[in-house]
Amino acid sequence: MDARGLPIQCADAELHSPVLTGVLVPASIDADALRKIILSRFDLSLGAGLGKVKGRMFRIGHLGSSNDLTLLATLAGCEMGLSLAGVNLTGSGVGSAMEYFAAHPIASSKAA
Repeated sequence: MDARGLPIQCADAELHSPVLTGVLVPASIDADALRKIILSRFDLSLGAGLGKVKGRMFRIGHLGSSNDLTLLATLAGCEMGLSLAGVNLTGSGVGSAMEYFAAHPIASSKAA
């Protein structure tokens, strides 16, 4: 999200959740309308902001069976949806994630 210029809800990197990332959208964007665009166009379901941040953020769940490729697909869907909604992105989150994953390979659970 940093590569795109979008802040996440948890500002302290030490406290980031391993199962959920909340992404704040620019004030001019309705996050719930954005989520609908992403769902209808890319079949990607994102969580809504709750309470004070309702309509101001979306949530990406990354709990369970996630791997580098599923996370890249999620980031791509978010990035394309943000672009369709008129958000001017400062960079590529997908590109940044690809670089990170290439530099930090995970040990495979399957024998080669």
